[in-house]
Amino acid sequence: MNPSILPKSELSSPVLVGLLADVLLQKGWLLATAESCTGGMISAACTDLAGSSNWFERGFVTYSNEAKTEMLGVAAALLTAHGAVSEEVARAMVQGAIQHSRARVAVAVTGVAGPTGGSRAKPVGTVWFGFMVDGQVSSERQHFDGDRAAVRSATVHHALQRLVQLLANQP
Repeated sequence: MNPSILPKSELSSPVLVGLLADVLLQKGWLLATAESCTGGMISAACTDLAGSSNWFERGFVTYSNEAKTEMLGVAAALLTAHGAVSEEVARAMVQGAIQHSRARVAVAVTGVAGPTGGSRAKPVGTVWFGFMVDGQVSSERQHFDGDRAAVRSATVHHALQRLVQLLANQP
């Protein structure tokens, strides 16, 4: 199945995890996650699949700024300058996940799931993603509508979908 030709709604999280697992197993690569607003939901989705220990290396739940600094090495000055929900922090988180694991692929998420905590610059539903695949870092911002559960669920789905897409583009 080619994930790039199917509409987003047709790829459920379990299907995406299966695709992700297949590609990682074929390449012999491991995955790590660094999660803030999802609180481990991406890791949980991955480890729901039997045999995930063959490709899922570890997950970091770094909800607080202190956890981001202590567990991932995100500079406190970076958090102060840009805030936890920023491109700079998402990129630092994903790099930290790689540096503190044996993984070759990682995803990081940091966002405002709501219902409080939003601002004009970073409204509820704003999520920054960091991805690292075979040494290449990328990042993107998304905005998801809905309540806290909807934002978190959409974040998990998007993270899994983008990982599959990024890995599909690897030689």
